[in-house]
Amino acid sequence: MISPLLTDLYQLTMAHGYFRSGRARDEAVFHLFFRKPPFEGGYAIAAGLDPVLDLVESFRFEAADVDYLASLSTGAGTPMFGADFLDHLRLLRLRLDIDAVPEGTLVFGNEPLVRVRGRLLETQLLETLLLNLVNFQTLIATKAARICQAAAGAPVLEFGLRRAQGVDGALSASRAAFIGGCAATSNVLAGQRYGIPLRGTHAHSWVMSFDSELEAFEVYADAMPDNCVLLVDTYDTLEGVRHAIRVGERLRLRGKRLLGIRLDSGDLTWLSVEARKLLDGAGLRDVVIVGSNELDEHLITSLRHEGASIGTWGVGTRLVTGHGEPALGGVYKLSMITRAGRAPEPRIKVSEQAAKTTNPGVQQVRRFARDGRWVADAIYDERSGCRSPVTIVDPLDPTRRRVLGDELAYEDLLVPAVRAGKVVGPRPTLAEIRARAAAQLAALDPSVRRLLNPHTYPVGLSLELYEERRRLIERARGPRAGEEPAAPAGPGR
Repeated sequence: MISPLLTDLYQLTMAHGYFRSGRARDEAVFHLFFRKPPFEGGYAIAAGLDPVLDLVESFRFEAADVDYLASLSTGAGTPMFGADFLDHLRLLRLRLDIDAVPEGTLVFGNEPLVRVRGRLLETQLLETLLLNLVNFQTLIATKAARICQAAAGAPVLEFGLRRAQGVDGALSASRAAFIGGCAATSNVLAGQRYGIPLRGTHAHSWVMSFDSELEAFEVYADAMPDNCVLLVDTYDTLEGVRHAIRVGERLRLRGKRLLGIRLDSGDLTWLSVEARKLLDGAGLRDVVIVGSNELDEHLITSLRHEGASIGTWGVGTRLVTGHGEPALGGVYKLSMITRAGRAPEPRIKVSEQAAKTTNPGVQQVRRFARDGRWVADAIYDERSGCRSPVTIVDPLDPTRRRVLGDELAYEDLLVPAVRAGKVVGPRPTLAEIRARAAAQLAALDPSVRRLLNPHTYPVGLSLELYEERRRLIERARGPRAGEEPAAPAGPGR
């Protein structure tokens, strides 16, 4: 169970403020989204929702949590939080609603991955934990998909545990990497917890602990005759390959086989080609060459183009740390508030940077397709609906518009996940989530999947949502010097 104290202090100070001002029970709508896909790519793979569902149902301030908050004081030496607020937290259970895109779904910039509706205090308290869980796993699932794309169908093994950012980072990364397409992990706890297949070899220390490399290989093969992959670069790599061949021949005489050799240093292209020649010359054509050593999608692409004879890729550090993009940059923004006795009020954040101005309302994403291939996504407000045909507008360039007609198939991506604090609907297995991600990638145009300079997938606001956003921006900024205030929008405007 994740403690609700795993949050930023300002979530609690805001919650305290809402409680003291009588606004804790106001109804709010928040959306979690990112502004641009990571790694300068064209998409992201949504991940991290399942642990969010566990969090919502188990969310509790235990006695020790409340006691700790009671011990906090301000700079003036007064208690930071009032006793009545702490009593409220002690009894608090989340009763909010969550709609989300299913894990494994491909998503794009400014589209909501998660929508949270409920009492303002509760929706605010969920922000940091929600971002922590969804941002990281979405980042790593996306990185894994890119690496698997570069591998062009060859298995990718996730070997990142020892380089991951802490224990939870390692487990979350293993889970997300499997969603993104990795075939297996070296992380045994992830294998137990999530059912991910396990793969691994041995370390250089195994070889170094024996008097000779050949002896080390022979003893390892005796211990693991049905799971023997030998690391051959402790001393002289090609001599290590020759020693592995001798062990492979010995295993073959016993009715067993050497599964593979692993190259973890040096010129992987040249060494793998030379190793392949030696293995094939000895009749060990079925022995797989595993390549590792600081690999990522770009290096794998380069090695493949150079003709490397590598059949399986072991990727660690640059996968589980999201190398090249340290964080997804997802945000959680208020889009509507309903105060007691008032009508719902859509809200936006206006910025000097146009890309940081948010969208209002109760947002939904409708994905349009033709012949199984995606065409475009429309972000619309559920309050006004999405009538067909729908015109979508690029909010950063309103002259860019597109009409999506009746002939297109479509689906709405945000589906119910939590109602009144209880999980609803199916909870797919990790294997099912992984299969969804693979199917989603297959439906995406190859130009958008490109690792470098991808085509931009069309995402726009429905015309109705765009117009509401524009009016709210004008109202928030107010009239400029020398201008008359804008007339309020009337019916039909």
